[in-house]
Amino acid sequence: MKRLTFLLSTLIFLSIFSACETTTTENTAASKSTTTEDNTSSDRAKFEPEDGKCILFVGQELESVGGLEEYNDGYYDHFKTPGGFTMYTKIRPGDEEFGFTYSGLAGVFTTDDWGDSPSNMSMQIADEDFNNSCLAIGLELVNHEARVANGTHDSLVLALGHWIKSLGKRPVFLRIGYEFGGSWNHYDREDYIAAYKHIHHLYDSIQVENVAYVWQSHGCDEPMDHLESWYPGDEYVDWCGYSFFSRSDEANMIEFARKHKKPVFIAEATPTISTPTVKQNGKTKETILSNPEQAQEAWEKWFVPFFKTIHDNPDVVKAVSYINCHWKSHEMWVNNPTFQDVDARLQINEDIAKKWTAETTSTTYLNASDDLFDQLWNEN
Repeated sequence: MKRLTFLLSTLIFLSIFSACETTTTENTAASKSTTTEDNTSSDRAKFEPEDGKCILFVGQELESVGGLEEYNDGYYDHFKTPGGFTMYTKIRPGDEEFGFTYSGLAGVFTTDDWGDSPSNMSMQIADEDFNNSCLAIGLELVNHEARVANGTHDSLVLALGHWIKSLGKRPVFLRIGYEFGGSWNHYDREDYIAAYKHIHHLYDSIQVENVAYVWQSHGCDEPMDHLESWYPGDEYVDWCGYSFFSRSDEANMIEFARKHKKPVFIAEATPTISTPTVKQNGKTKETILSNPEQAQEAWEKWFVPFFKTIHDNPDVVKAVSYINCHWKSHEMWVNNPTFQDVDARLQINEDIAKKWTAETTSTTYLNASDDLFDQLWNEN
C-alpha cells in the first residue's frame, strides 16, 4: 500500500510539473555571495559553516542509514543523529540496471532498488528522526547527459527541483553527475558541463533557494589541468567534492578548491585499503569491520588518515559523508573489485563504534540539532 501511495504521488507530481515553464535564465547567483530573506551576504559558499566546523553526513541507502520502522539497524539507530544523510536518484529513463528499469525519479517518491538495496528519500523526509538533517543527493545522468543538456529531460529535472524546493529550509546538497571523470560513468565532458549548467539555470528559473551545487570528482588520477577541463565555472559551483577511498592520498581536489575559494565536501567515504594491484584492477583488501584484525588495520590505514584530512584542512573541508554500508551483501557490488569484500557498518565493531563516536561528537562536527538549518542559512 505504501509503495502504491508513493507511486500515485509520483505520477501526480510529475503531471503537475511536466508542463512547467522551462525557459532558462542566464542569471546565476554568485556562489560566494547570495542574499535571500533567510541568508545574508558573506564570503562563504551556500551552507558553508565557519572554519573548523564540518557537517557530518551518512549514506547511502535505507539499510545503511536506518532510522525507520522497517529499516532499523542502520547508522541512525546506533549513533547520534548526523547533520545530514546522503541518498541517490538517477535521470536515466529506459535504462536497465540489475533488473531495474529507470523511468521517473528513482528513489525519490517510491521505494526502488537498482542493485544497491532500497532507496526512498520521501519516506525518510516524512519520518521525524530526519527532521533536523540536511540532505545530500547524488544525481546520476549516465548515458543521458546530452539529453539533460538539450532539455529533453526537463520534466524530470524540474520535478526534482520542485520537490527540493518543497523541503523549505532544509539544506540540500545536489551532486550533479557525481564522480564526473570516472571511466565507469563515461560522461562526455562537454555534454556533462552543459548538463550541469542547464540544471543550475532551470533551478534558478523556478527559484530553488535551498540547494547548494556540488561538483564532485572520484578523487584519484586527476591532475589539476584535468580538473580544470571539467570545471563548470565558479558561478555554477558552490562546493567542490571528491570521494575518499583507498587512493585518497592522490586527490588534488583540496588544492583545487583552495585555488577557487570553494569549500570541500568529501561526499563519499568508506574504508577500503590498497593492495599492490589496486591501481591495475581496483582490487582492495578484504575489510570486514566485525573482524578485529581487519578493523584495526582499517582504523590505522583509513580512518586515521580520513580524520587527519579533516583536521589538517579546517579552512576548506566543511562536510563529509560516511557510507555505512554492508557492501558485499549488495548485488551491485558483489563483482566490484573495490567493494566486493567490504563491510563498513560501524555498529558491527564495538571498538570502532566507540572511536567513531568520540571523534564525531567532538566540537568539530555538526550533527543534527534544532538550530542546524538556521545556522547554515545564517552563515551565508
